[in-house]
Amino acid sequence: METVFKYRGRHLTAREVAFIRELIADHPTASRRGLSKELCQVWNWVQPNGALRDLVCRSLMLELHRAGLIEEHHYLGYTQPVGEHLKFLVLSHERPVACFVFSSAPRHLGPRDRYIGWNAQARRCNIRFIAYNSRFLILPWVRVPHLASHLLGRMARLLPAEWERVYGHPVYFIETFVDPSRYRGTCYRAANWVYLGQTTGRGKDAPTRRPNRPLKDVLGYPLTRQFRELLGRAG
Repeated sequence: METVFKYRGRHLTAREVAFIRELIADHPTASRRGLSKELCQVWNWVQPNGALRDLVCRSLMLELHRAGLIEEHHYLGYTQPVGEHLKFLVLSHERPVACFVFSSAPRHLGPRDRYIGWNAQARRCNIRFIAYNSRFLILPWVRVPHLASHLLGRMARLLPAEWERVYGHPVYFIETFVDPSRYRGTCYRAANWVYLGQTTGRGKDAPTRRPNRPLKDVLGYPLTRQFRELLGRAG
């Protein structure tokens, strides 16, 4: 079969590139390192001492991505979350259908801070009780009406206990950003998330007060009726 890509002496066929796409699709939350180890095992791609050639394989996958030969399903791609975070993979009969990532919330977010009504001291003390939904993806082949809002509801019930189990404290509020040029946030609204306002478009590292990135809609969801009381405690 004809070679479609060559890297460090390895000639990849269209069938092998298609296999990598399927591997990524079947492991939507896996890191490139995890994917490369899996691929090395399938291909029996090992060094003379028997160790997996996963570093070379990672570089290969990066070059395939740059060449546009392998896909990432989420338009923002994937980056490793910083701080406290949890990743969830939703399965149906052992087949992945969706994934979520929740991570530490940004410290300063005007629409959210005004909605909660806390002061600066309370925010510093309690920001850890808010989780940011940085990724939510229904995989492209899944076509189930109302699945997205259903999963958001299930996740809201599941997240507080899971967060406390892993990090030793609960979360009382979750939030997300939606790019209005791409989406309306319909599934979040259907799951009773509240529109809080828009970002300023400046980001935390903006050198001036002028917007340097697209404005995002901010949506939030209280996980307990007492969220304002709990988050407003200072000290």
